[in-house]
Amino acid sequence: MSYGAIFPLWQTAAGQTWNEYTRHAFVEGLRDGTLPREAFLRYLVQDYLFLIHFSRAWALAVTKAETSEEMRACAATVHALLNEELGLHINTCAAEGIPEEQLFAAREAPQNLAYTRYVLDAGHSGDFLDLMAALAPCVLGYGEIGARLAAEAGETPYADWIATYAGADYQRTCQEVGALIDAATARRLGEAPESSPRWPRLCARFELATRLEVDFWGMGLSA
Repeated sequence: MSYGAIFPLWQTAAGQTWNEYTRHAFVEGLRDGTLPREAFLRYLVQDYLFLIHFSRAWALAVTKAETSEEMRACAATVHALLNEELGLHINTCAAEGIPEEQLFAAREAPQNLAYTRYVLDAGHSGDFLDLMAALAPCVLGYGEIGARLAAEAGETPYADWIATYAGADYQRTCQEVGALIDAATARRLGEAPESSPRWPRLCARFELATRLEVDFWGMGLSA
């Protein structure tokens, strides 16, 4: 599955960190079903809070956009996060006796605080591209993980999670975000973005956000 031209360049720049994220022990536990249920629920509660802040970051992107097309794409992503992706968390936790009110009131883990505030700061202190580089590892990384696990997973209690991120709706969102990043990069950096003096900073933003993703999986596994 292709998510555009810029995303694979950022993946390459992230080096081994990308594999540490997409093939983390937490991810492999989802694939083969060995992930403890309590670890999954701990992650899911924190990821609910993460997605609330992530939605705010995509809403911030609307204010950083330079075209109506960028504004529409970011607004559509906010809608998908709040009205579609969060449903997985709400329904799964409700089945475990955890209502949404309890999710919203949960205390954020330090790893969650570090990641979400980093993304929001990237948007507040930088421009649209800074924010896209900080947002991309999550939205596009989950698409890559979901597609791989759907192809590799056998019998696993986490089939619903995998299906959410491997599904046509989420994969379409990833393709749209990849196209958004490509167009935004060309608009701001030209047709040779790697020669821009801004390129190393954008790659560094992407790599650090990926490291924070690794920490987020680790938080799920922590006792």
